[in-house]
Amino acid sequence: MLNEPRRRAYLTAMQVVSWLPRTELPFAAPSRPELLAPLPVFEDDAVEDVHSAAVAQATQTPAASNPTPVARTVERPKIEVPRPSAAVKPTVTKVERDEDDAPAVAKASVVPPPRFALQLLRAGNCLLLVELATGQPFQSRDPSYLLLKDMLRAAGLPDSPQIIGEPVRWPLLVRGQMDQGPEAARDFVQGFLYARTEEEPCSCLWLIGLPAVRFAGEADAESYNLEFQVEGLGLAWALPGLELLMDEPQRKADVWRAMRKLMGRWKSLNE
Repeated sequence: MLNEPRRRAYLTAMQVVSWLPRTELPFAAPSRPELLAPLPVFEDDAVEDVHSAAVAQATQTPAASNPTPVARTVERPKIEVPRPSAAVKPTVTKVERDEDDAPAVAKASVVPPPRFALQLLRAGNCLLLVELATGQPFQSRDPSYLLLKDMLRAAGLPDSPQIIGEPVRWPLLVRGQMDQGPEAARDFVQGFLYARTEEEPCSCLWLIGLPAVRFAGEADAESYNLEFQVEGLGLAWALPGLELLMDEPQRKADVWRAMRKLMGRWKSLNE
């Protein structure tokens, strides 16, 4: 048995505005008298109805003076129930797919900015661009700094290098629209070194650590212990990072052999 609110909810869901049964339904909810009350008749409508009734009575025949009352049928409005239409599958052309794939390729090609910190030092007639593995400046008792002093003594250079300026940190800005990719980092580091060599030339540029080798010498780890020319900066020597030398002591032998070959480039000038 349906109560009135649920019955009306079903009718609303079926988009049925009004529904009148032909016979009295058992267990149906009682009708509300206010809904069955006749509509109010206004004065203008009453005059019009009287005039229409008089005209109809004049045209009727005497035999039909007492017609049998006929129930007036009210034509109910026909409600169109929307029927589910067949789903039309969108056709995607090859051109649209290519356009959709293009932004994905562009997004995939975006390279995050590299992160590194480099410290420039001068020892005798050599410049040293050293990777700061921790990002912090050298301290006098740091193991990596003590290793650097040992390498300078072995090379015949002063073991108390002069620190030139603040460390070069990349990226320059944490936020912003400026290009801070690898090419921008390379241009910045090379420009920084070019300005320092213009102030005071050097006989050899030591590039210690992969970031120094990559962004100052445009080389990679395969160039460790090799010398090569860098346009605008002169002769450069690529070395593994100080942290890497401490973690892998066997690399020190290769560094020493390469140092003996290059030592004549700066030792004669210092003497």
